[in-house]
Amino acid sequence: MFENLQDKLNQAFKTLKGQGRITEINVAATVKEVRRALTDADVNYKVAKEVTDRVKEKALDRKVLIAVEPGQLFVKIVQEELTELMGGEAEGINLKGDPAIILIAGLQGSGKTTFSGKLAAFLKKQGRNVLLTACDIYRPAAIDQLKVLGEQVGVEVYAEPENKNAVEIAQNALAHARKTGKKVVIVDTAGRLAVDEVMMKEVENLKKALNPSETLFVVDSMTGQDAVNTAKTFNDRLNFDGVVLTKLDGDARGGAALSIRGVVQKPIKFMSTGEKMEALDIFYPDRMASRILGMGDVISLVERAQQAFDEDEAKRISSKMRQNKFDFNDFRGQLQQIKKMGNIKDLIGMIPGMGKMMKDVDIDNDSFKPIEAIIGSMTPIERERPDIIDGNRKKRIASGSGTSIQEVNNLLKQFDEMRKMMKKMNQMNSSGKLSKMMK
Repeated sequence: MFENLQDKLNQAFKTLKGQGRITEINVAATVKEVRRALTDADVNYKVAKEVTDRVKEKALDRKVLIAVEPGQLFVKIVQEELTELMGGEAEGINLKGDPAIILIAGLQGSGKTTFSGKLAAFLKKQGRNVLLTACDIYRPAAIDQLKVLGEQVGVEVYAEPENKNAVEIAQNALAHARKTGKKVVIVDTAGRLAVDEVMMKEVENLKKALNPSETLFVVDSMTGQDAVNTAKTFNDRLNFDGVVLTKLDGDARGGAALSIRGVVQKPIKFMSTGEKMEALDIFYPDRMASRILGMGDVISLVERAQQAFDEDEAKRISSKMRQNKFDFNDFRGQLQQIKKMGNIKDLIGMIPGMGKMMKDVDIDNDSFKPIEAIIGSMTPIERERPDIIDGNRKKRIASGSGTSIQEVNNLLKQFDEMRKMMKKMNQMNSSGKLSKMMK
């Protein structure tokens, strides 16, 4: 979503890169380009002006003027200001109460119901007993959708399809939660195509009746400045506790997402990318600022890997690598684990420098399908001992997987090279060379 903004900011920084020193003239020119990049990305003009004014003030500080590499220092200043714009530090979710009640609000189509399912999965992973509550009394599909999501993540869904009183449904759900020992109740409310009085009154009544420990406003990041205006209207009436940004994997300009914190003065707590239930992250302003500036986000990448990879499985794979017995069964299992981490292009963007290199390359989880098809067309013995795959076997595998013999050859060659590299690394490690290199 922020690729265009990233490109324009990098273009603006070129004014200073290579300069021996910062002057008022080149700072003014660069700040002007930064402001233009932000407004072009749909950042609120007032917010963009405030940010760039602070950047200019810091950049003209004497310490920056005499710096050896002023261009890098300027980028650091912009990173700090973007971080501050988005809230400075990550803010956790408030789960006080027995049970804790989380009220989800937002417009129809913003991704409220999907987020409710993702949040339930997120909290369940933390060992919390969660109940999802369907309080959208106007859209029958919303109840069905929540039930499907609940089943998918293994969380109970409370619904009363015939009841048209949202407050009553929520109160009954609360009684059910206490009775069944649920510690967190997530209430998915009704949305509308636009803000209207009936909708606002209903969600206000729900908040008043439930007194939730957390009220979250879900906003579609692709709706531009309308998202900011809607957030302000909801906050005036609900005084919500935090914002959730959904559809950050979209291709809209995305600047509105950066403006929300500055306009409503409420923290962005979560961000969502894609439809998968695992695709939910705590919002870290500093990490997002780094990604916008093309610096990557290695910390989030490692955290996703830790969530996706089973510790026992990782030990088993490590042992097989050491014994040089890593086979196609293991490789296929690793691909499945990687896919659990989220959108592949999003993951690549977390690696410093890679986002810029791969921005024009079309990579998604479907890119693994030919590889998985080839492995799936192998016999069990072929997956364990790929060295026995001769010409006839390659022809059969290509036919069975809907690929070409060349693609089968390429995979076998790459897999063989990968195993040789693993063997070499293991030899270096056993001789102590690797550990010396790492010191």
